Amino acid sequence: MRKISFILLALSIQLSFAQDWERKFEQIDDLLPTPNQYRAGSGAPGESYWQQKADYVIKVTLDEQKQEIRGEEQVTYTNNSPHTLNYLWVQLDQNVRKDGNFDDQTKTFSIPDTVTAKFTDKYNEGLNYGWGYRLDYVKDSNDKDLKHLVNNTMMKINLPEPLKTGEAFQFKVKWSYIINDRMIDYGRSGYEYFPEDDNYLYTIAQFFPRMAVYDDVNGWQNKQFLGSGEFALPFGDYEVDITVPEDHIVASTGVLQNPKDVLSATQLKRFEKAKSSFQKPVIIVTEEEAIANEKEKSNSSKTWRFKANNVRDFAFASSRKFIWDAQAVKINDKTPLAMSFYPKEGNPLWEEESTKAVKNTLEFYSERTFDYPYPIAISVHAASIGMEYPMICFNYGRTNPDGTYALQKKQGMIEVIIHEVGHNFFPMIVNSDERQWAWMDEGLNTFLEKETKRVLYSETYVGDTWGTPKGLSNYMKGDKRFIRPIMTNPEQITQLGANAYGKPSAALTVLRELVMGPELFDEAFREYSRQWAFKHPKPADFFRMMEDASGVDLDWFWKGWFYSRDYVDVGIEEVKWFRVANDQPSMEKDVKVADGALNNNPLDNPLPLVVRETPNAYYSEFMSRVDDKQIIDGMKDKNYYEVKLKNKGGLVTPVLLEFQFADGTSQSVNVPAEVWRKNESEISKVFSFNKQVSGILLDPNELTGDAESEDNVYPRKEDDSRFDKFKSKGGKD
Repeated sequence: MRKISFILLALSIQLSFAQDWERKFEQIDDLLPTPNQYRAGSGAPGESYWQQKADYVIKVTLDEQKQEIRGEEQVTYTNNSPHTLNYLWVQLDQNVRKDGNFDDQTKTFSIPDTVTAKFTDKYNEGLNYGWGYRLDYVKDSNDKDLKHLVNNTMMKINLPEPLKTGEAFQFKVKWSYIINDRMIDYGRSGYEYFPEDDNYLYTIAQFFPRMAVYDDVNGWQNKQFLGSGEFALPFGDYEVDITVPEDHIVASTGVLQNPKDVLSATQLKRFEKAKSSFQKPVIIVTEEEAIANEKEKSNSSKTWRFKANNVRDFAFASSRKFIWDAQAVKINDKTPLAMSFYPKEGNPLWEEESTKAVKNTLEFYSERTFDYPYPIAISVHAASIGMEYPMICFNYGRTNPDGTYALQKKQGMIEVIIHEVGHNFFPMIVNSDERQWAWMDEGLNTFLEKETKRVLYSETYVGDTWGTPKGLSNYMKGDKRFIRPIMTNPEQITQLGANAYGKPSAALTVLRELVMGPELFDEAFREYSRQWAFKHPKPADFFRMMEDASGVDLDWFWKGWFYSRDYVDVGIEEVKWFRVANDQPSMEKDVKVADGALNNNPLDNPLPLVVRETPNAYYSEFMSRVDDKQIIDGMKDKNYYEVKLKNKGGLVTPVLLEFQFADGTSQSVNVPAEVWRKNESEISKVFSFNKQVSGILLDPNELTGDAESEDNVYPRKEDDSRFDKFKSKGGKD
């Protein structure tokens, strides 16, 4: 018997510990790394913060006949860390398509009764398009072969001598690969073929072996590229020569160094004019000129030269089909050039909206974060894609053959351009680790995309709830087998769009609008953005900086929204109406009626509240006394409402209530989320009014993302018109 009692006691203690760990208002210090000289407790870079640098000189050729990329690069890697390095890690992302790649080996799927032919490649084991890198050599600066080991999408280079702090190592790689057809694999880079005019449009990225990140938190970030987790890259300076067919137009990261060599006199004149055109874009290559250019098919080539300083990556696009326009943007003392490159298949929509969207994004994001520092920002049109790189991005938005387009197509194109141009800020400048934490760029960027649309395109996006609490409520209350916390590696996430894009944006919306308020939030968000511009932040840096710069304790918020799978579902369980009953004989009769009618509508009949005079014992040692009669007299005409709320979804949330009064007026009361700090599952709170309440709405404007609306109305009547505003929930999930 004593043994059983001991076991029960032990189980009780274990359950107690488990419950304590689950408490939603506990601090999250144990979940975050300890601050040190590299990363301060404030969330700012520490006094000894360091990061590595990788500079590139690249010569690359696009062979349209062989559909091949050939290149050679010289990399100068500078070790700014306090550690001596014995080897380097380089990313070979094109190997994600190599026959027998790890991604294909680990994918799971079932075969339905009917399948579309285009999507049967995955059933054919060993099918090889010849994709992936071919490495001709890996040498040091003296042309000596370097020992290296290729592990799927990563390559380890063994250094001939240890690389000490402050030293630089130079090496060379020659490589090539077959360009993939994006219609087959929807890859982030590749080509699209246009059979009508027998032409190609190339969007070329992840095209060269790239240095991996080595930092103070993880050492080498050498996780394999499986497709979902994107990229972690160090900053550096680039000099890139791009050789393409002579009749191609090239859009690229960086500033064009030889415009006189690659542009006609007319194009050059228009290009220079665009640099001072702030009101509208200048067409550098017109649609008519692009259509004529489609027919040339030159067998000669020319080289475009670009330079880019302090960027983490490099990409380009090339085609003889490109129309090209550009416009200057005024951002304080900077005048970056917003540009768009697109085939005729994107017009007239792209000519009307693309560069305008680039300009709007640069201006709005600069206001919310920091002034856009790069000299250009480019939007390139390609089918069925949205993908970002420094100063350049690839975006969908194709019109019908006759040039018409639906409003939905226009909305989709604008929002993808805002999103991908916005990625210049996150993660191209605020350089988070995409391979590990997708939400740090996708979620923050989706939030700012939503804000850009809300402020600058409000008429275009009426009813759009993507990235808001309302738009994510269905996802958040869904089957937990298919939901992961935000703080999950993207390769393990089952619904990446909702988890890494939509939910973090919804969280930041709640944080800005309901928890911190716009002024505090914007100030803290700017501080984080500016502190970590051109550096490598981690989640803890964001969490700590938002608190440090605002003076708001947000541990409960990060714990609930980012570390759990809880969702918002609060219900009004019960409401009691009280009136002071002192010296009111009629109250006894009213109360008897109320007792019998309580189930019909408790708001029709008050309960008695007897207020006693204060006994002397309650004053302790104090000599003065309150005026009991004055207090009681002041309460007699007031109505007191005890509202009982239940947290069914588990996620701690502010409580937004709208009290509707018998005279037809209403009053909103916003209760901070900390109201749950003593009891996270059920609370009662008292409100007092001079008027009589006829009904109560919880989250009346659907700002918290409450998953179930039936218990948000009190008293509950199925035919009550107050249900109408809750009947349509939705948005992208």
